[in-house]
Formats: sequence, C-alpha cells, structure tokens
Amino acid sequence: MNGRNEMTLSFSARSENEAFARVAVAAFVSQLDPTMEELNDLKTAISEAVTNAIIHGYDSDPNGVVTIEGFIDGDIVKLTVQDKGRGIEDLDLARQPLYTSKPEMERSGMGFTIMENFMDGFDVYSEPGNGTSIAMTKRIESKKALFN
Repeated sequence: MNGRNEMTLSFSARSENEAFARVAVAAFVSQLDPTMEELNDLKTAISEAVTNAIIHGYDSDPNGVVTIEGFIDGDIVKLTVQDKGRGIEDLDLARQPLYTSKPEMERSGMGFTIMENFMDGFDVYSEPGNGTSIAMTKRIESKKALFN
C-alpha cells in the first residue's frame, strides 16, 4: 500500500463503548486486507487498551474520555489509546504479568502482556494524575490494499 491514512476517535469511558472501539478499528484497518488472525490480534489489543483506560484510568467513571488515534503508513498500523485519568504510579510493576491494581476483578492482570504479545510494537507512557497513552504497532502482511 502506498500512502498514509489516519483517524481519531473519542468516546465516553463507558464499558459498552469498548465493542464500538473494536469494530471501528477493525473497519479502519480493513483497507489493508488483513488476515483474520491479524484482525483478531488488533481487535484484542485495542479491546485491552480501551478496557484498561475505562477501568483503571477512570475507575469506570463514564465522564472520562478515551481517544484512539490510528495511522496507516504503507503496511504499518499504529494505534494509540489515550486517557486523561489517574495515570500509573509504577510502570515497571504494572507491566508484570498478573499484576493488577484491582485484584477484586476477575481476569485482571494480563492486559499489558496480551497487548505486547499480539502487537509488533508496544509502549506505555504514563504520568500519575495526567493519564496514560498506549502506543501499539503492527505490520500487516497482506499487500492487497483498497487504496494507493
């Protein structure tokens, strides 16, 4: 694929918007004609990032706003999920498998590990009191683009 494309999506930090984010990102990336495995990896990673923003960043406060920025450059997809929530005190600790700041919740503690394993690139930037930004990249193997 030649060229670049980008999108920005902002929505309320409500758990029901996680599915909306997943579908929107899948639709955006579909122009690269990804395999089902690539598409599922992207959808899973975005789902984990959005869920983290809602649950951990905003403590499930629907007044928060989650923003996704997506960029396509050739066969590379870059996705950034941002919140302006509470931020992460200790990033090294938070990135440890099975660590969670909410041990009372089922299936907690694997979000960062899942994102890191499903994507080619994964970075977390956070400042306590000022939110978190998760940047992820993935190379799409398919060369059948819908636009040049």
